Amino acid sequence: MVAGAFVAMTGSGRRRRWQADPGMDRDEFNRFCNGLTATSHVVQWGGADVWKVGGKVFAIGGWTKGHTLGITFKVSDIAYEVLKEQPGLRPAPYLASRGMKWIQHYDAPGLDDANLRDHLAESHKIVSRGLTKKMQRELNLYQE
Repeated sequence: MVAGAFVAMTGSGRRRRWQADPGMDRDEFNRFCNGLTATSHVVQWGGADVWKVGGKVFAIGGWTKGHTLGITFKVSDIAYEVLKEQPGLRPAPYLASRGMKWIQHYDAPGLDDANLRDHLAESHKIVSRGLTKKMQRELNLYQE
């Protein structure tokens, strides 16, 4: 479902009201990240779900605004320039202020779930490629 899309909700059966869909939740985020190659998970920084590959962070889920899970991920230079001004997205607090190219999905409309999964997978790939070749081989990661 698209974050920020409107879905019908039935209250008492007599009326319909509309409510924004919050998008990917914590369980979906964790299931997706767990399915990527050679990942590890820790809970740190105030209860955030932190996902790593080769000991390096590639995604953080936590710090909600309303019903939207804040999801932070590493991006390419080009993706950073494109995404940083999109509604519901922003340069990741703390990380981007230190010159790192990280984006936080924090509010609707943000990214739909399919695009969010694509960016999480790309973040995993970016971080994986920054590991030593030896570690990439040991973890059976992207070999080119």
